[in-house]
Amino acid sequence: MNPLHALRDTYRRDKAALVAALLTPATTRRNIRAALHQLSALADRVLCQLWQQAGLPADAALLAVGGYGRAQLFPASDVDVLVLLPDTATATPGSALAAQLEQFIGSCWDAGLEIGSSVRSIAECLEESERDVTVETALLEARRICGSSALFEQFTQAYRAQMDPRAFMVAKTLEMRQRHNKYENTPYALEPNCKESPGGLRDLHYIMWLARAAGFGNSWRELAANGLATELEAQQLEANEALLSLIRARLHAISGRHEDRLVFDLQTAVAESFGFHSTAPDGQRLALRASETLMREYYWAAKAVSQLCHILRLNIEERFNPSSHELVPLNERFFDKAGMIEIASDDLYERHPHAILETFLVYESHPGLTDLSARTLRALYHARGLMDSSFRHDPVNRATFLKILQQPSGLTHAMRLMNQTSVLGRYLWPFRRIVGQMQHDLFHVYTVDQHILMVLRNMRRFFMAEHAHEYPMCSQLAAGWDKPWLLYLAALFHDIGKGRGGDHSVIGAVEVKRFCRAHGIDKADSALVEFLVREHLTMSQVAQKQDLADPEVIGAFAQRVGDERRLTALYLLTVADIRGTSPKVWNAWKGKLLEDLYRATLRVLGGRAPDAAAEIEARKREALVQLALSAQPFESHKKLWDTLDVSYFMRHEAADIAWHTRHLSRNVGAPHPIVRARKSLAGEGLQVLVYARDQPDLFARICGYFDRASFSILDARVHTARNGYALDTFQIVAPAMQERYRELMNLVETELVQAIERGGELAEPSQRRVSRRVKSFPMVPRVSLSPDEKAQHWLLSISAIDRTGLLYVVARILARHQLSVQLAKVSTLGERVEDTFLVEGAQLQHNARQIEIETELIEALSF
Repeated sequence: MNPLHALRDTYRRDKAALVAALLTPATTRRNIRAALHQLSALADRVLCQLWQQAGLPADAALLAVGGYGRAQLFPASDVDVLVLLPDTATATPGSALAAQLEQFIGSCWDAGLEIGSSVRSIAECLEESERDVTVETALLEARRICGSSALFEQFTQAYRAQMDPRAFMVAKTLEMRQRHNKYENTPYALEPNCKESPGGLRDLHYIMWLARAAGFGNSWRELAANGLATELEAQQLEANEALLSLIRARLHAISGRHEDRLVFDLQTAVAESFGFHSTAPDGQRLALRASETLMREYYWAAKAVSQLCHILRLNIEERFNPSSHELVPLNERFFDKAGMIEIASDDLYERHPHAILETFLVYESHPGLTDLSARTLRALYHARGLMDSSFRHDPVNRATFLKILQQPSGLTHAMRLMNQTSVLGRYLWPFRRIVGQMQHDLFHVYTVDQHILMVLRNMRRFFMAEHAHEYPMCSQLAAGWDKPWLLYLAALFHDIGKGRGGDHSVIGAVEVKRFCRAHGIDKADSALVEFLVREHLTMSQVAQKQDLADPEVIGAFAQRVGDERRLTALYLLTVADIRGTSPKVWNAWKGKLLEDLYRATLRVLGGRAPDAAAEIEARKREALVQLALSAQPFESHKKLWDTLDVSYFMRHEAADIAWHTRHLSRNVGAPHPIVRARKSLAGEGLQVLVYARDQPDLFARICGYFDRASFSILDARVHTARNGYALDTFQIVAPAMQERYRELMNLVETELVQAIERGGELAEPSQRRVSRRVKSFPMVPRVSLSPDEKAQHWLLSISAIDRTGLLYVVARILARHQLSVQLAKVSTLGERVEDTFLVEGAQLQHNARQIEIETELIEALSF
């Protein structure tokens, strides 16, 4: 037999035996790493034999890279290798060396190795790694299989000398965020990718890459020894990595291919390989299917990985940027540390368990807070055992939880943080039962807990003007609602009864009634919330399955609802619920059916039939009154208002609408820009109106002018009218403005028009000295770019140290990449800004361009 064929047969036989062993009880979480190492060692032996047979130069080396470099080879993963040549070697086509390399790579495939190969010198490796962070990452884990040890050592030294850990961390963090965006920023998809999804193996690799690059350690134990993790955390990381690795290995073995997704077709088979069953030995159906038991274990592991990796990432960032942040007291228990909540002492929660829920109330009460610090996250992780029955029945904790629901802002993020840190499930015990609970249908793409949080987010957005373009009618109805927190409570409980058998709506109604009684909610409010939970499916069922032209259908539904208040609340919950099932489920037709049912039912109930634009009409009426007082001609507003949509009127007060109309009613579609300025109604600074034909860099040009004129932009409201004109309003301030209002108004009105009409290249941002305070307490800028739920626009969030011209720095980068700004929300919090932009542009459809844009923004915002 041909020696190569014999080698191939031996390799395939030995590999098949190792893969088969992965599916037996002998392979467990405790020895999965050793099993993967055996697969890796088997490939090593074959490669070494082929390397020797190929007769490659003695001064060359064969390296394993990527996952294979970690000696963790999964059954269907590629065997990634690098043929490392000395810088003096040349493998030009037709040369003897090229022929040898071709023979070696060909023999690898012939032997049954599915390799991914590259051939480079040390200089080429360094050049490629500097250009491509993916290559840099693969080389980070390189190990020698065979060949020259001296060459490998030379490569290792050169690679380490070139490595910039800070730049590497920034690039990998942006890559991680992009990956999380791709997978909906949740580990709880019903068919998760156990490698790439948030909470998957790639998150663990990401932390280890950062640690390895910075020299903090090569294992979880070493990270614990270096103070980045506790011993318990290292144990948890090892255990969860082992579970995820075992799931992935069995996915490969069962599917017979490189399949990292826990797709429905494979979940049961993988579950049964773990010994889980859907039926008991006596044939009785178990409470959970085998696949549900497996997935619940997976989700709990993914959740723990997400928590722990977040803690470690913050710790690593702290090592890169040693804490010189000023700790601003929030109260006697908490500090503001660069926008993150920092606990006053490590044992705070042990000494004061009430502080656990207070953490999230403090987060909501301070708009400048964006996250929890590593120290706080770690303390919460270790405080889980404190949240027992007595904790849940404590009147102080009950009052605090109710306050969390009733806060005017920050609820969505607070609830997500509470879920991520296991606080929500520990306090709200029925919620704990649905964490990781799968939904076996064709439209939910999230587990029950994540769906609930998505519905809560949707409900919260109804009450936020910046999201009026997403849900116009809902935003109008929400504007007149007196107690938003009742709707949030209904959203939190509407599916909480799933997975228990029976009607989850009835179970949820019982649970929320019990909650209301325990938390002292009055009878009328309790009855409303109980009704919403019990009937949360009714409206969608009637709208989509019954004849809305039939008066009896409408009459029966109206009788079931009872009054306008319940109807409005049920409509809002229904829209939020449907849009929280999957990005693909909601469509305009479903929206029309629900809206038609709402309007028809309202008429039957005999209540006032509110126009979808009721709030808008009120603002318009108030604006018309102001216009009449200024002697504007009758209906002079109509031409302008016909070009404006819901989001414009939602984002502007009546006084602003009237001001805009006075100056623009006779200039709709004007050929030249119109700029008007007035003293701000807020009492400080100027309010500037810009009306001009829209163009990609218009926003940047306006910001550029303010930068050159030394104005600071405190607020920007960007709107594009239906006729293609931009109608933007800016709130600006400048030194000594109080004494020069009239002069500055005339200056802005003249010079800004010239700046817009002048065109040409955008000027470089002004370079100004930063304050001593900023130098003493530097802040690492944070940039996040993610698609909105319609994937038509992108939300760009920026957190950075404030400075004059910062908005222009951002706008100029966006303009350079041909991104147009649809909405800008500027929030200045002392020395820090939290800005949000709604942008669109073709560049955002390319992953590489997205990372390039984010990298440029981070570099531009750094000091």
